[in-house]
Amino acid sequence: MRRFSMISRLRGKLLLAAIMIASNLLGPTAQAQSTPAASTSQAVDALLDSLPATFAIAQSQYQYLLTQTDSGDAMRSFFERLREFVKPRLVQPRTWTDKQLKLVPPEDWTSGFFAGSLWYLFEFSGEQSWKSAAQRYTRQLEQIKHFRGHHDIGFMLNSSYGNGWRLSSNPAYRDVLVQGARTLASRFNPKVGLIRSWDFGPWQYPVIVDNLMNLELLTWAARQANEASMLEHAITHAENTIKHHYRPDASSVHLVDFDPASGAVLKKQTVQGAADTSSWARGQAWGLYGYTMMYRETRRPQFLEQAQRIARFIIEHPRLPNDKVPYWDFDAPDIPNASRDSSAAAIIAAALLELSAYAEAPFAAQLREIARQQLLSLSSPAYLAKPGENGGFLLKRGVGSRPGNTEVDAPLIYGDYYFLEALLRYRKSASNK
Repeated sequence: MRRFSMISRLRGKLLLAAIMIASNLLGPTAQAQSTPAASTSQAVDALLDSLPATFAIAQSQYQYLLTQTDSGDAMRSFFERLREFVKPRLVQPRTWTDKQLKLVPPEDWTSGFFAGSLWYLFEFSGEQSWKSAAQRYTRQLEQIKHFRGHHDIGFMLNSSYGNGWRLSSNPAYRDVLVQGARTLASRFNPKVGLIRSWDFGPWQYPVIVDNLMNLELLTWAARQANEASMLEHAITHAENTIKHHYRPDASSVHLVDFDPASGAVLKKQTVQGAADTSSWARGQAWGLYGYTMMYRETRRPQFLEQAQRIARFIIEHPRLPNDKVPYWDFDAPDIPNASRDSSAAAIIAAALLELSAYAEAPFAAQLREIARQQLLSLSSPAYLAKPGENGGFLLKRGVGSRPGNTEVDAPLIYGDYYFLEALLRYRKSASNK
């Protein structure tokens, strides 16, 4: 993106000043934030006042990412460009590991988060250059509306096309989302009462807790297209997830395998956690976010109750660190030396902020305060990269899969996405007070 290069150079000195301001506002590193702020109003001002500096860093980082993903444009032939018009290039950033940028195809579950982050930068700044970039990377995912390879159509399309529809009302975006929801709904098995997650592995009908995040696409499309069955699928899936995935303490197992013919439970395990009986942090975050969203979409008390139970499990957990950024698993055997997961903290913060609007006082205030502490921590040098670092990503110290030894202590595109979302939600909630 050569058109961004001049802007980047002109903003360089301003960004340095912004970073200095952010450092003064945010104080010590996240690990040291164990003492509450002097007053709530002062704390709110500190976070709000830091937002321009944090988003300035985000713009600098994502300008760099754009130059990396768009590199070589001038050298590509006319025929290459023609082929890409039919089938877009596979240039969605996912992470930065071993000093290399990892790009993924549209079919990867993380493919929509880069476009979504660009939409958030446009939402904050109002600058058309970010809108143009968001539109371009969103367009690369149109084929996902017919993709049947796994359940993450909601992740891929909601973050990209969903934000595009919300911020531009482009009718073409609506059509992609509705068709994508129909494709997702085709994975629902009425005998199991759940949407199948994966089509690989040793399982017969695996359903992971992450799948809750895809239900928003169904609830939205049910209203847009007046197709009640999609809403029914979403509600049934959410109800059965409570029944099968959740333990008495409101923690969740990661995966439940079912007999597709009878719906009987065959096995429960936590694939990405420390053990089958452990509480994988990002899994708890998905559940918190998912049930908060399902309450917003349906207003069913059972979903609000479940969201609040999960929230209490997280925020009252004895092994939640002082800076409120969780270890990758609440039961990791090497706590307190276990890796933190900044992506889980970002998802939790975004969910807590929305849940605080539905909960009653004083619990609502407690939820908002925990989210504030998480965002202050994530905005500190302990987790937020400086411009030019971290391969262009924002948050350091994410954990993709510790059991798989992949993307450990690395930036994650979805961590960035939910971090930006949480900051925007915080700004909105503060303006409504």
